Amino acid sequence: MPVFLMRILRHTDADFSTQLAALKRHAEAHPQVRDTVAKVLHAVRTEGDSALLEFTERFGGPRLTAKQLRVTGKPKADAATKEAFATARANVLAFARKSLRENWTMKNAQGATVGERFDPFQRVGIYVPGGTAPLVSTAVMTVTLAAAAGVPEIVVTTPSGLDGKVNEALLFALEFCGATEVYRVGGAQAIAALAYGTESIGPVQKIFGPGNSYVVEAKRQAFGQVAIDLLPGPSEILVLADVSANPAWIAADLLAQAEHGKGSSILFVTNSAKLLASVEKQIAAQLATLSRQEHLAGVLAADCALILVKSLRDAVALANDFAPEHVSVVTKEDAKIGAQLLTSGAIFLGGHSPVAAGDFLAGPSHTLPTGGAGRSFPGLTVDMFQRRTSIVQLDPKSLRKSMPTIAKFSAIEGLDAHGRSAAIRFE
Repeated sequence: MPVFLMRILRHTDADFSTQLAALKRHAEAHPQVRDTVAKVLHAVRTEGDSALLEFTERFGGPRLTAKQLRVTGKPKADAATKEAFATARANVLAFARKSLRENWTMKNAQGATVGERFDPFQRVGIYVPGGTAPLVSTAVMTVTLAAAAGVPEIVVTTPSGLDGKVNEALLFALEFCGATEVYRVGGAQAIAALAYGTESIGPVQKIFGPGNSYVVEAKRQAFGQVAIDLLPGPSEILVLADVSANPAWIAADLLAQAEHGKGSSILFVTNSAKLLASVEKQIAAQLATLSRQEHLAGVLAADCALILVKSLRDAVALANDFAPEHVSVVTKEDAKIGAQLLTSGAIFLGGHSPVAAGDFLAGPSHTLPTGGAGRSFPGLTVDMFQRRTSIVQLDPKSLRKSMPTIAKFSAIEGLDAHGRSAAIRFE
């Protein structure tokens, strides 16, 4: 079994506050990442396919031609895989349909008709990460929402292996959930292609999906040229538990999150020294049974911390300050504690609610804010695939009733043409 040391922080430590502060993530990209991404975006914007293909090969991908960018053919899957995808998609689709914004109108005080209309974006781009695992769940959790909103053109970019192939199960999931175009390209260059367009990939109106630091920074820099959903980075979990929790289950949740790789944030917070010690032992014992021991041990050593606080109130304050992507609450009063968590991307209540259920099939999208962004941003929702348009319609009677207010605002702001544009209709 690999040897590793996890950080253990206790409220009795003299430097406890300093250690906690060191755990906070910085959403800002490293200057080298910013510079590299800026060059990639500029090159793809000005040179199109040639730059897209060059960066794909330079950054460790295959050597492709422009004709090979788009994935064609009919992907296949076995019956069990199809059933799993169908089960997950059904839950995500049902949840999304409940969340769709609907058109509405009303009469204002002057009798004018006002309201909102929600139309699907006509063409969106979705980034699905590659790497060490084919993230079929990301396909379900993003493409399904676009389809539920009625988006007619759903464009997916995802990196391929060095052989140019994309995982067959992932391709099946993308098609099954509603993708209309799939391109075998990843990284910042894929975001640039979606934002600006190339000879082979048409530009989109909005870009969705998680990715590594370069992908996230590319989305940040492309904002304005194209709409962006949010900036989800490395995965995060904070398990908040008291002595009533099962240490084996908590250890399993922490190890599951460690599978996302280095850069993740894996925190366990409790007011029970006994539970903390038990969880530590369980992590070591369970790690020995898993297939990716060396990988997981490295992640745990770099990115995991077990934290002993004085009280559950302190645990809640810590969670709200950290604003984690996922919070798992396992206490004697799950609902009460959960109601006090105000910055989390998603909250999982009770011992029988593993984050993996949310990752794969519960219903809400697993694309969530990270890096502390949960203080200000929600997770991915279906209405993010809808464009809002306000509607205003006045008749002569409602315009006449509005005239005194229009005239006064025009006079105060010194914009007499505004006032006249309304008054002229009665001359």
